[in-house]
Amino acid sequence: MTIDTLFGKEDVSSKPRTIKFRQIKAVYETLTVREEVANYLKAGMRYTAPSQVYDTFSFLMQETKENFITLHLDGKNRIMAMDLVSIGSLNQSIVHPREVFKTACLSNAAALILIHQHPTGDSSPSSEDIAITRRLKEAGEILGIRVLDHVIIGSGEYLSFVERGLL
Repeated sequence: MTIDTLFGKEDVSSKPRTIKFRQIKAVYETLTVREEVANYLKAGMRYTAPSQVYDTFSFLMQETKENFITLHLDGKNRIMAMDLVSIGSLNQSIVHPREVFKTACLSNAAALILIHQHPTGDSSPSSEDIAITRRLKEAGEILGIRVLDHVIIGSGEYLSFVERGLL
């Protein structure tokens, strides 16, 4: 069998060819929490202050390893999704913009709040904390997903990058 192509006539076999490729599908997982979360995580609650984030996520201080979490917010700053981006070691966790924004794009987040705890109890930001926050803010600006704040949770205290003028 002969067909016309952009480059002239070409002989092709008459049997159909099979083409295989990978298709990526977004899969969302709903987690069921078996405790009374209504006491600290109310449906439809708007997050307008870092103290609200601290009040909600101060339980992270019970963890022995550093956890980096992103809150995916809608246009009214209500939580749509939460992503545990990384579980690290005692004093660090690996965070890459690609991993943070992969799930943010899938959830159609308008904005993010970054959260992590320092198991040592000191909420002071490290130079790495400052650098990754700056990189995530820049990546978010390119993608159109605002990074509203980065809250570091410590023992009985928190540090907000916005309140400290670091974001």
